[in-house]
Amino acid sequence: MLTVTTLNEFNAYFHQPTAHPLVGVGDLSRADLSLFEPTKFDMYAVVLMDVDFGELVKGGMSMRYDAGTIFWLSPGQDVAMNLDYRVKPRGMMLAFKPELIERTGLGRDFYMFNFFNHDVNAALTLTSVERGIMLNSYANIQAELLSKRDYLSDHMIRLGIGMLLSYCKRFFESQYEERSSRSKGIFERLDQMIDNYLSSSSPAQHGQPTVAWCAEQFSLSANYFGELVRKEIHITAQEYIQGKIIHHAKHLLRDTPMTINEIGSELGFTYTTHFSRMFRKKTGMSPQEFRHQKDS
Repeated sequence: MLTVTTLNEFNAYFHQPTAHPLVGVGDLSRADLSLFEPTKFDMYAVVLMDVDFGELVKGGMSMRYDAGTIFWLSPGQDVAMNLDYRVKPRGMMLAFKPELIERTGLGRDFYMFNFFNHDVNAALTLTSVERGIMLNSYANIQAELLSKRDYLSDHMIRLGIGMLLSYCKRFFESQYEERSSRSKGIFERLDQMIDNYLSSSSPAQHGQPTVAWCAEQFSLSANYFGELVRKEIHITAQEYIQGKIIHHAKHLLRDTPMTINEIGSELGFTYTTHFSRMFRKKTGMSPQEFRHQKDS
């Protein structure tokens, strides 16, 4: 796997001089095709895929995308393209080293751009208006890089990057809200899905349902699924799943003669102590105390 560590290496792929040691903008239509081989980037990157020119593989996983899709890379992440050689690449790529934003206002506010932490299949498909705004943002940063440098140059570049990232955040959250409204009923289905899982032999055979497993059932990334749960019901996906497990545990304690060990095993716990610890944390009492309370 190739590694792009410096902006000199980044700019070499686009056959362009390095205008700044910590930031660069490249036009994918001018890129050497070796850029699309498996490559790790030791920098942040925001990539606009302006045409579908092959299969995108990020972090070893295929990511579906349409023309006009933006995705992001954090330092250390890798990406590749299985090129469709019938289609010429087209799009833009912003890359900047973390040092550019250290001890700056942009660095202080960088926590807002949490989309950098999204899973592989989290990406943003732009509308035509949004695409125009993003292309203009790339152009503004590129124009500043090519302008005569003065004492405001780095400040203006960081402002341009902050603006581009802020638009990404706005557009991503807007898309998230649209997806959320289209996914009404997901929690009714999720409830039934987890109930069916816990009522079957699956926990004893395969373990407890996980956030990743639940997300996979809806063809969502674990991060996106987690945000969906948190926004809709104001608890984490893990807390939601644990609540369902405790609900089933109460039923088994109340309505069956199964032992505590049997119930823990039935619900996918490897050790009874782990079951008892979670039950006490969620209910304030041990499984045995709950059972005795029911009998009293």
